[in-house]
Amino acid sequence: MTEDAYLFLLDDADASAPPGVAPATVGDLACMDTPAVRAWLDAQRVTATDPRLRLLPPEETGAIPEDAERLPVPLGDEELSRVRHTTAPEPLARVEEELLAWRDCAGDRDGMIGRALAAGVAPHRIVELTGVDPATVTAAARG
Repeated sequence: MTEDAYLFLLDDADASAPPGVAPATVGDLACMDTPAVRAWLDAQRVTATDPRLRLLPPEETGAIPEDAERLPVPLGDEELSRVRHTTAPEPLARVEEELLAWRDCAGDRDGMIGRALAAGVAPHRIVELTGVDPATVTAAARG
């Protein structure tokens, strides 16, 4: 497995299920504005919106056709997460959306527990309301 994602160019834009994702569908990617990517696109005589241009995360680069023109591109963690989410099959993408929503609401768990304790909510009530382990509440109270 490589550490870089890959931009690559398909020979045929009409492929029924092309590997990867069109970079434009992922949103803004910093790599698309780099001189290396712009030069590579110019050399291929394509634009960033060409339907033949595709992007794959590092773990899926084996799906790139052997004869395809390709360019490794570094992606930030958030960008890579978006690429992976966009390339995931629909049932998996739905579950990923649920995980992201859970992360967003649970991300400040200890801070929320601390605010509840400071407001006077009893530790046993926090356990009842959140389902977290009592030890978690105790640790948040200390910290």
